[in-house]
Amino acid sequence: MLGGLCVCDLIPSPRLELGTRVVLFIHRYEDRKPTNTGRLATECLARSSVIVLGHRAHPGRFVPEPGSEPLLLFPDEAAPPLAAQDRPVTLIVPDGNWRQASKVRRRVPGLGDVRCVSLPPGPPSTYRLRSEPVDGGLATMEAIARALGILEGPEVRAALERVFVAMVERTLWSRGQLATADVTAGIPEGVVRHAPARRAGS
Repeated sequence: MLGGLCVCDLIPSPRLELGTRVVLFIHRYEDRKPTNTGRLATECLARSSVIVLGHRAHPGRFVPEPGSEPLLLFPDEAAPPLAAQDRPVTLIVPDGNWRQASKVRRRVPGLGDVRCVSLPPGPPSTYRLRSEPVDGGLATMEAIARALGILEGPEVRAALERVFVAMVERTLWSRGQLATADVTAGIPEGVVRHAPARRAGS
């Protein structure tokens, strides 16, 4: 995300205090991408943490929180749909491309016995910055928002989705793919969109 188009002004302040703790396992290559949405989601949540994977010297590890039910959010074919729980939840979310995310469970110590859950069917993704490799795929922040909508209520989902939509629209605007009038959260004052570089001979 370009510095001038930061969505920091839209992140809830104070950050959302929830009963659910979100733990994001992000691949180090994904962590470098300006279009990543997983870290943006954790910036909105007070009880969240980020563990970067892919460093041999510092392998990630999951440590359960006493009194909390750990659930791994991943659309595995055998995973039942996520439902409201009777006790606090630690929601574990892998973040990376499809191949990276699918390996998290078996590569991260402590996750092998954690119950896997999926999201129930819902509307298609509104993420327009990358193509989805699988039908029904969602951006990480969209998936977290929908999961917390089930665990914490629709207001939490709406708060995260507002930030997500602003990030997507401002990025599209910066690329010249969206008109200023169509950016629902507006463009920060003083930000100027640079004209795209012209090809030689054009």
